[in-house]
Amino acid sequence: MERRLNIRLSRRLLLLLCLMLLGVIATSILLLFVPDGNLFAMLTMQDILAFILPAVVAMAIIYRRPLHVMGLDRAPSWLAIAIVIVFYIISLPAMNWLVEMNKAMSLPSWMAGIEQAMRTAEDSAAEVTRQMLNINSVGQLILCVLVVGVMAGLSEEMLFRGAMLRTMQDSRLGNHAVVWITAILFSAFHMQFYGFVPRMLLGVWLGYLFVWTGSLWVPIIAHTLNNSTVVLMSYLSNKGVIPEGFGDNLGLPAAGSFPWLATCSLIASLALAISVHAFYTSRRKA
Repeated sequence: MERRLNIRLSRRLLLLLCLMLLGVIATSILLLFVPDGNLFAMLTMQDILAFILPAVVAMAIIYRRPLHVMGLDRAPSWLAIAIVIVFYIISLPAMNWLVEMNKAMSLPSWMAGIEQAMRTAEDSAAEVTRQMLNINSVGQLILCVLVVGVMAGLSEEMLFRGAMLRTMQDSRLGNHAVVWITAILFSAFHMQFYGFVPRMLLGVWLGYLFVWTGSLWVPIIAHTLNNSTVVLMSYLSNKGVIPEGFGDNLGLPAAGSFPWLATCSLIASLALAISVHAFYTSRRKA
């Protein structure tokens, strides 16, 4: 057994949450010394103090070999990396369609106040994103990829998959349950209702990648690829190389038409995911 202390699941998760809160508080204090508008510095401090450190410290308290338990000492195979890239390309039209469908969701009239609050929060998040992706030079592009792509992918996967999902795996919950629970928490943490469903499904894919391969680097690569592609598309759009919203429009049907490309993308993505699941399951049994 890798576990160092016999701590209940609820207490392990509470420990992780408390460490996260301490990290958020420490980040808020340090931000007082950061020049206004330096979003990249703010995000980097948040990634380190509220995600990476809480994950590592919590796992070091609970387990004897935290990096091993988190899957950080297992290199990703070339096959796993190829699967990540192929799946990303295949699933892009379906994901873009789901993003637009989620954006169009509305609540009942009696929940108008809640909907307005969520719309306001969504607009604020969109404005922050717009400022981050307002990149017009190669230097800004590299910095944005490092912070929004690499650091965000690394930190969020260490927390949600490496620490949270891996900890829940040692409970009576099955792998399917912990993958979906973690994905829901992952999406809810972003506090963006109108992107909840596609972000949750992204979390499901990242969770299964970790369960299948046992290497945290695989979902880190997948997460980084997803974020970095958004950054690159924004840069190319800002430079006039591609039309604005080019990446977002992939797979979206014309008004009133059936989303054939998105449907084919969804079917192909599910088929690939089921095949990969069967492949890794058979490997474990062999």
